[in-house]
Amino acid sequence: MSMENGVVHSGFKEQSKDFATRALHDGQEPEQWESRAVVPPICLSTTFKQDGPAQHRGFEYGRSGNPTRNVLEAALASLESAKYALTFASGLAATTTITQMFSNGDHIVSMDDLYGGTNRYLRQVADRLGITTTFVDAAVPENVQKAVQPNTKLVWIETPTNPLMKLVDIGKIAKITHAAGAILVVDNTFMSSYFQRPLELGADIVMHSLTKYMNGHSDVIMGAAMTSDEEIHKKLRFLQNAIGAVPSPFDCYLVNRSLKTLHLRMRQHMENGIKVAKFLESHPLVEKVIFPGKSLCLLFS
Repeated sequence: MSMENGVVHSGFKEQSKDFATRALHDGQEPEQWESRAVVPPICLSTTFKQDGPAQHRGFEYGRSGNPTRNVLEAALASLESAKYALTFASGLAATTTITQMFSNGDHIVSMDDLYGGTNRYLRQVADRLGITTTFVDAAVPENVQKAVQPNTKLVWIETPTNPLMKLVDIGKIAKITHAAGAILVVDNTFMSSYFQRPLELGADIVMHSLTKYMNGHSDVIMGAAMTSDEEIHKKLRFLQNAIGAVPSPFDCYLVNRSLKTLHLRMRQHMENGIKVAKFLESHPLVEKVIFPGKSLCLLFS
């Protein structure tokens, strides 16, 4: 989210036809397969034949790269307006890998209201490894500014937050982060790539728990990180292989399948959510309704 003249912007543009076309076709080119399969096949092989020692044709070991995974990563990069995408065995695996770019003595500024697993990891795991975190209400950008330290290397935000649905101005936080020489990561899980593309608003890395809306069928646990920064991509690609928390080819196939209906599902989620929120607002037993989607209502009226 970003603010301009008092209006909230999410990076969302009413171009669902273009989005849907990219979700259906980007990364899926049949010409990449000898069989010219229209639906990308599931490649389960863990090893690949080489022409000689260290002479492979793009794939050598399943952890380092897999054709089915590559298809999904290409599609995700397109939908998030990114140059690069990497997938992981879970959203927390993506979080862990991103954090491993930093070292003992480095500092993180994080949103105080965020996914419980991320909170637990930063407080009980990263902190034990010497990567400390200051938690602030990033819905007020000045709080982030005040929390920045000389050793701050990363700012981590969610918007909307989980579970209180706070909105964060990505554009303002990006300026504060970059002025401090740090990297901004935005957890985009709740909005999905359809409603919000943080890279367009100044973020350096977009993180997803693909388990939620991006997959949307409650049958896959997976995470992803997208970036357009080549140096960040190189670091993350190295860590993806070095740490090894990669998803299975079958799970990649399932998420790639799900992306093809993402635009339809997210629009329906929003329309349903607006109706439920309006009903609850008018109910005499409901004291307060937390529904940040009001800022997007005009797009669906």
